[in-house]
Amino acid sequence: MKTYFLRLLLSAMLLAGSAHAQQAPVATPATFTNPLLPAGADPWSIYHEGYYYYTHTTGRNITLWKTKSLSQLKTAPSKVVWTPPATGPNSRDIWAPELHHIGGKWYLYYAADAATNQTHRLWVLENSSPDPMQGTWVDKGQVRDITNKWAIDGSVFENNGQLYFVWSGWEGDDNGRQDIYLARLKNPWTVDGPRLKVSTPVYAWERNGDLNNPQDPPHVDVNEGPEVLRHGNKLFLIYSASGCWTDFYALGMLTASADSDLLQPGSWAKSPTPVFQQDPANKVYAPGHNSFFKSPDGTQDWILYHANDEPGQGCGQFRTPRAQPFTWNPDGTPNFGKPIPIGQSLARPSGE
Repeated sequence: MKTYFLRLLLSAMLLAGSAHAQQAPVATPATFTNPLLPAGADPWSIYHEGYYYYTHTTGRNITLWKTKSLSQLKTAPSKVVWTPPATGPNSRDIWAPELHHIGGKWYLYYAADAATNQTHRLWVLENSSPDPMQGTWVDKGQVRDITNKWAIDGSVFENNGQLYFVWSGWEGDDNGRQDIYLARLKNPWTVDGPRLKVSTPVYAWERNGDLNNPQDPPHVDVNEGPEVLRHGNKLFLIYSASGCWTDFYALGMLTASADSDLLQPGSWAKSPTPVFQQDPANKVYAPGHNSFFKSPDGTQDWILYHANDEPGQGCGQFRTPRAQPFTWNPDGTPNFGKPIPIGQSLARPSGE
């Protein structure tokens, strides 16, 4: 009998220990380090109903990641949601995809060509599924203004009830300079009216390039990767400047009042110096082609961008996506600080 009760007592202790082990919370790290992924240029994310959806340039398709914690992107599931046709005007060089949620539907904007850079144009896909990882992506065709010139890096933003399209393009038919253009949208796939050139490279830091390398593009004047950031009653158009193949790739800024006519020349004022640039001391080179996101609880602002770890790594597979928080200056302008070196611990976004 005594042995029987000892067995019962031992069994109860084991069960209690097992239950305690099952109830013990799994420890999650309070910090993270960059890069977010081993590779990936032109990073973009959007937060919707508790999830971040992330994408970047693969060159061959459009892949989406889905996660509640953008700092933990390495463990997030991913899915190829669109593969280009084998031939045609949007079959090659799939660059800088962006996912937007407009009017209850999902839209994927991307640049593509017909295997020659001269043919690069902007395109959009539509998906009516609540989850962009599911459903069917329908080709809505090319997003073009009446000039139908070379175009990449398309983005969409809304201001005072009006939808706008912003992109990097050529003024003519030659690869001589990349400018930033803006136009109204009638709907998510139709430009309404003429384009306005809102920025052209004028400062030396916007015109860095290496013309001595025959593999480099024949131009050095670059404004590309436009993204609009709103704060108070101001709009900040953050763009990338100089050749991405140089270490001097950097971010510039245009500012406009949210109440101004955004398509009037003079509404946008350009800052004379870069707002984010390389930091050799931190071993961060060519930071650029950024986007923005808020922490899950909405209390923090973060910049998402790509950069290289070493000088001379150019526009290829060495670029990795990184995230870091930023603040606001007393005058209401963003303060992005300096790019943080890889491997440095950062507190995870608030609310993760």
